[in-house]
Amino acid sequence: MTTGRIIKALSGFYYVETADGLLECKARGKFRLDGTSPLVGDVVACSIDSNGKGRVDQILPRKNWFVRPAVANIDALVFVAAGTNPVTDPFLIDRVSVIAEESGCELIICINKTDINSGDALYETYTAAGFPTVRTSAATGEGTKKLLQLLRGKVCAFTGNSGVGKSSILNVLLPEARAETGEVSEKLGRGRHTTRVTSLYDLGQDTYLADTPGYASFELEMMKAIPKEALAADFRDFAPYLGDCRFNDCAHLKEPGCAVRAALDEGRLMPSRYRSYVRLYELCAQQNFWEKKTLP
Repeated sequence: MTTGRIIKALSGFYYVETADGLLECKARGKFRLDGTSPLVGDVVACSIDSNGKGRVDQILPRKNWFVRPAVANIDALVFVAAGTNPVTDPFLIDRVSVIAEESGCELIICINKTDINSGDALYETYTAAGFPTVRTSAATGEGTKKLLQLLRGKVCAFTGNSGVGKSSILNVLLPEARAETGEVSEKLGRGRHTTRVTSLYDLGQDTYLADTPGYASFELEMMKAIPKEALAADFRDFAPYLGDCRFNDCAHLKEPGCAVRAALDEGRLMPSRYRSYVRLYELCAQQNFWEKKTLP
């Protein structure tokens, strides 16, 4: 029996990095029966049969796991955004910020393609909200050293909409990864899904980075179940005002004496963040959209 970390999953095969090298494995059938499946980032126990074939026998306890991107044991999610083609909808970032808070995971905002558009609106919004935010250009290398400093010593995963340059940044950070990149469709204003599988790359100094497939828009199944009453606590910029509302059960929507809405009216909260909160609250209230999921 040996242990290691899954660094790639492809067509039912799991590639496990062990002390003795990379081991190609299939998973035991029990994972299909109990509704679980191994994920990239999982630390697993494996066995090797007499023919040298590997098998994943056990998934060791996870720190966290994510529906999309489908990864586990992540210290930091890196949301790669852009202020130009394709322009990132802040709601996508805010949805991921809630997932990160619920999972005890750091969120880093990376605004890419700054050689074309500086992304000032996104930068202002997320620095004001208290997130580590860095501007980068995969084309010029701008900001990539600062980004690497934020990643050091962590297991991280890139996420974000298609075409923002996740794989291109990975190529700058780790040229030998040779991640596939693609041109953005000017007609559609979105990128092709050039990353088709999730892979975990070793950047050295105990730093790992997963490049994950992108997505075009928010999808309900990407969210984990969360009570609507708990949502405000997942907006870190709301924290100074929670508990100061007139009513203890304030939903921060239309109630009189709401400290969160007062902060918004006074310019102490970014409007796009509050709009995302309202939109997510409405989804939380529709319980059928927020059914709990079994582990992947």
